[in-house]
Amino acid sequence: MQHNMLLTPLPNDRRIDRIQPFHVMALLARARQLEAAGRDIVHMEIGEPDFPSPQPVVEAGLEAIRGGDVHYTPTTGLPQLREIIAGFYQSRYGVSVSPHRIIVTPGASGALLLALGVLLERDEAVMMADPGYPCNRNFVTFLEGETQSIPVGAKEAYQLTPALVSEHWQAATRAVLLASPSNPTGTLIPEADLQQIINTTKQKGGHVIVDEIYHGLVYDHDATTALALSDEVFVINSFSKYFGMTGWRLGWMVVPESHIDAVDKLAQNLFLAAPTPAQYAALAAFTPENRAILDARRNEFQKRRDYLLPALRQLGFKILVEPQGAFYLYADCSAFTNDSYAFALDLLENAGVAITPGKDFGFNAPEKHVRFAYTTELSRLEEGVARLRTYLKK
Repeated sequence: MQHNMLLTPLPNDRRIDRIQPFHVMALLARARQLEAAGRDIVHMEIGEPDFPSPQPVVEAGLEAIRGGDVHYTPTTGLPQLREIIAGFYQSRYGVSVSPHRIIVTPGASGALLLALGVLLERDEAVMMADPGYPCNRNFVTFLEGETQSIPVGAKEAYQLTPALVSEHWQAATRAVLLASPSNPTGTLIPEADLQQIINTTKQKGGHVIVDEIYHGLVYDHDATTALALSDEVFVINSFSKYFGMTGWRLGWMVVPESHIDAVDKLAQNLFLAAPTPAQYAALAAFTPENRAILDARRNEFQKRRDYLLPALRQLGFKILVEPQGAFYLYADCSAFTNDSYAFALDLLENAGVAITPGKDFGFNAPEKHVRFAYTTELSRLEEGVARLRTYLKK
C-alpha cells in the first residue's frame, strides 16, 4: 500500500476548485425526487441521527426564546454552559478541565476551522487518515495548507498508528488530525496508540487535533478522551451526534491554555459566537433526565449495528473491522462492482436504497467502498437489506 499522499496545488489552480462537494448530496437530491414521485426510499446515506431533539432540550430552547435570551453571548460561549461541559468531563471521564479552556462553537465544523486556523500557515501540512471525513481535507485546502493523506486499511483499523505518524512526518507537517470513533469506519484509536501519537507529535514540534464527536455512541466499552492523556491536545466535540441536536449547530472545543487567546480572537472575527438559543437549549442536554433518553438511543443504535453488520456480510460485503462506535459501516463492495458511485446510483434507482459512495471519503480505493449509515429504524434497515438481497441476485 502506497502511503503519504501530499496534495500539492497545480499552478493557476483556484482554491475553490480544489474543494470537493459532498457527492452524496447529489444522491440525496435524487432520492428526494424519487420520493416526491411516490417511490419509497430506504435512507442509509445520511450521517444524522433519526431521532428528534430530546424534549428537555427543546423545552429549554423555547423557554430561552420566550424569555428574550436571544442576544449575543461571549465569543467563547455562555459561562454556565462552559461550566457544565467541564463538569461533564469530570463526571464521565474523571478528567479535570478548566471551563476557561472550553470554547463553544457553531457546530464541530466551527471548532475544526478555529483549530486549523490558529495552527496552520500557508503550505504547512496536516496529516490525516484516508478514508476520512471530507471536510477535514477541504478545510485545510481553504486555509491554503496541504493535506498529508495517509491510506489506512483494515490492518490499521482505518486509523493512523504511531508508526505511520513517525514514518510520514515531514518538515512541513504542522498537525495530526485524528477521529475516534471515525467517520466513515466507526473505529477507535487504542488508548496506548493515542498516547504514543501525542508524544511523537510533541517531540516533533507539532500539534494533535482529536475529533471526539461520536463519543457517547461507543458500544462495547467507553472511549478514553484524549484530554486524559495530555493538556496540549485540541479536542473537538459536538451536540449533533450523541446529543441529537444536529440542526441547532452547536459544538465545542477544549483548547490548550497556550492557544485560548488566539482561538478567541479568530472566533470573534469568523462568527462572533455560537447561536444563543442553541446554547441555552444545550444547558438541558446534560441533565440526568436527558442523559437517560440519550443512553436509550445509544442502545438502539447498537441494536441496529448488531443487526446490519452480519446482514451485510452475509450478502457479500466485506467488512473486516467491526465498528466500535458512531453509526456507520464502511464496506468493501468489490464483489459487486469496480465503481461504487455508479453502484450507489443504480441501487437508488432500481432498489430504492440510498447509501454513500466511497469517493466522499478520500482517495484510498474509493471505487471499492460504500458507507451504510444505520440512522434509520430497525424495520427500515431490514427492508433495505431485503431490497439489497433481491437487487444483488439479479
